[in-house]
Amino acid sequence: MGSRKGMALAGAIVGALAVALVAFGNPVNMGICVVCFIRDTAGALGLHRAAAVQYIRPEIIGIALGAWLMSLKGGDFRVRGGSAPLTRFVLGFFVVIGALMFLGCPLRMILRLAGGDLTAIFGFLGFTAGILLGVAFLNGGFSLQRTYALPKTEGFVFPAIQAALLVLLVAAPAFIFFSPEGPGSLHAPLVVSLIAGLIVGGLAQRSRLCMVGGIRDLVLFKDAHLITGFAAIFIVALLGNLFTGNFKLGFSGQPVAHTDWLWNFLGMLLAGLGSVLLGGCPLRQIVLAAEGNIDSAVTFLGMVVGAAFAHNFGLAASGAGATANGKAATIVGLIVVAVIGLVNMERVQAGLKGEMSVGS
Repeated sequence: MGSRKGMALAGAIVGALAVALVAFGNPVNMGICVVCFIRDTAGALGLHRAAAVQYIRPEIIGIALGAWLMSLKGGDFRVRGGSAPLTRFVLGFFVVIGALMFLGCPLRMILRLAGGDLTAIFGFLGFTAGILLGVAFLNGGFSLQRTYALPKTEGFVFPAIQAALLVLLVAAPAFIFFSPEGPGSLHAPLVVSLIAGLIVGGLAQRSRLCMVGGIRDLVLFKDAHLITGFAAIFIVALLGNLFTGNFKLGFSGQPVAHTDWLWNFLGMLLAGLGSVLLGGCPLRQIVLAAEGNIDSAVTFLGMVVGAAFAHNFGLAASGAGATANGKAATIVGLIVVAVIGLVNMERVQAGLKGEMSVGS
């Protein structure tokens, strides 16, 4: 998967699986959506009570376990952590707030475009602007500092949690919630979803598939390697949607989407900026956590809490558009993430250390 052809192949397979999952029962333009599926899982665990979006999504479990198994096989499983974990928790929280304003993660943004959803153009523009802003922070010396080696047993906790979620999904005890209607009630069969997730996780681990990394590398290094994967996802998903009759070109009436272009833009601006500071999109964070990166596992927990918070306090958008609470949370998120970017720049850190040494 190291070559550009390998990256394109990985993207093509992911795009085909996304189309297949819709054909098997997932919501249209939501064959794979990391943030949406995290939200559904949070709801199934009772962390929020939005009845329309509650289901333990096997795709997330599969992505994590697939990446974990592939990292063990390839010798990439290295347990480390200690790089500003609480800051990463906050960044993960606000990445999800931004994504749920748009109603989708970067991967679903591409799938929405491939389905003819023109409202996703504004999300793409905002996402790109967020990445460019993040690149400016990187060029200014932004860093969350180095990680440190941790006991190997620590790295097995994240995949163990995913395995436990799979047991809960299969057992379906009374304290797990399942949507009777709405997007949460639409899903492919468990085995199909799990196998698709395992394949996506394995491919993402070997190829380092990441939409944020693709645009970032294109801007910073003029390297189109990573972006090739998402171009392949778009092309294959577009062809698949045309073949299955799920292509609908337009702005209005798109599934699980709204036409409020400004908040589509700002939501993905927040998601893009936060993801650059984290070093990868939500999909990449799951893969890194599966490889033993405990900081990314903490980021994942931040995303879960963000998803629950968004639905408990009316921050997530809906087909009707953005809520007043959601707009306020997005603005707050942009401010908080920008402040995190500023205070973790090398020259600011150097200034703070100088002031501390003078004061002592």
